[in-house]
Amino acid sequence: MEERLFFVGLAMGAFAWLSKRFSAEGSLDTAVKTGLWHGLFCGLSAFSAVWVIMMSLDSRARFVGPAAWAVSVTELYPSLAAGAVAAALGFWRGRSKGEAADGRRYFLGEDLEWAETVFSAVLLASVLMYFVVQAFKIPSGSMRVTLLEGDHLFVNKFIYGLRVPFTGKRVLALREVQRGDIIVFRFPVDDPRELHCGSIQYGKDFIKRVVALGGDTVQVRGGLVLVNGKPVPDDTYSQYVDGPKREAEAVRGREFTPEQYQKYWETHGLDRALEFSPPVSGPRDF
Repeated sequence: MEERLFFVGLAMGAFAWLSKRFSAEGSLDTAVKTGLWHGLFCGLSAFSAVWVIMMSLDSRARFVGPAAWAVSVTELYPSLAAGAVAAALGFWRGRSKGEAADGRRYFLGEDLEWAETVFSAVLLASVLMYFVVQAFKIPSGSMRVTLLEGDHLFVNKFIYGLRVPFTGKRVLALREVQRGDIIVFRFPVDDPRELHCGSIQYGKDFIKRVVALGGDTVQVRGGLVLVNGKPVPDDTYSQYVDGPKREAEAVRGREFTPEQYQKYWETHGLDRALEFSPPVSGPRDF
């Protein structure tokens, strides 16, 4: 979300800059021009507001655009519709009251003031969310009893290093990830149309406890988690929940060598929980 908030802030900043330039040049000197400019502001504002609201809803079903810039249709279509309606209303309002010079100055000043306010507030919020701290709400019970459904928490965004935008790299880390840390991460998938765990996970944030680090070997044997061949010690938060069909359908009733399981894991063949699995090793730069 923070990346898209950043672009919303940039769009409002560009609108404010152009408004100042048009005001100095006296370019918005007719009712039609005033209506078009006010309509643009209203449309941009409505699109941005609905976009942010839809981003907060966990309703990703289909995506449009290339993978790197994919946008959920459940976010895009309502935002475009709201923007179009607001733009039409804004054009009508600006055109109907922009005949007089006072009316044109009023709309230009009002839009400029709001654009500058949104620009500074949204840009600051996006920078803080990207580099410093971000709020999250727990959607499921996978971290019970440490975190329960509906819990709200703030996540430290800089302890493992400041993110370099659009690179996936971090700099100036205070410390490395350690076993036992509770971390929030984006689901590791590049294809927005790829199914995992029965649904689309692209772009979703997950919160989990770290049990192994890059290069470690992880194995589940009889419900017991082994890291590098040693059982993970019980802790106060440890719990073991049994249930039906704990073995993945794709591998149920078949036997594989550790090498075959490793390949299965790397190709997302083990997306469902397994009760028994040979060792698999994570990449060292995970």
